Amino acid sequence: MDIVWKELMRKYWLATAALAAAVLIGAVVLMADSYTKSAQIAQGKALYGVRCASCHGKNLEGQPNWRTPLPNGRMPAPPHDKTGHTWHHTDKALAGITKLGLKPFAGDDYESDMPAFGSILNDKEIEAILAYIKSTWPEREQAYQQRVTQQSSQK
Repeated sequence: MDIVWKELMRKYWLATAALAAAVLIGAVVLMADSYTKSAQIAQGKALYGVRCASCHGKNLEGQPNWRTPLPNGRMPAPPHDKTGHTWHHTDKALAGITKLGLKPFAGDDYESDMPAFGSILNDKEIEAILAYIKSTWPEREQAYQQRVTQQSSQK
């Protein structure tokens, strides 16, 4: 009986230790993911300040009268905050516009001052800028943009 009891206790403590290790590993992974996301957003904010803010505004507010064409016929830079339409687009579209410019998405006739950043920023940097922009949106806009992105990937 004593041997059976010791074996049961040994298995109990092994199972408890395994469970505790799994919980600890899970917590570390979640913290690392959170730190990684925070670092990505910080990098995106810095890159946005250097590459995007001159047109889209330091506070993502866009240019004044962004819905009205300029005298040269081009559209002003839209806001990237909740007042704009950035959150209406999928991740793929936003990354593509940033990387390739607007022509592949809006058509050859569309004139814009938005440059293609593909030769200036790599994909991870573009993702970081978009992560920063999305981090500034209220929950409703974030949820909508996530839903649009998920729906487009299921097609």
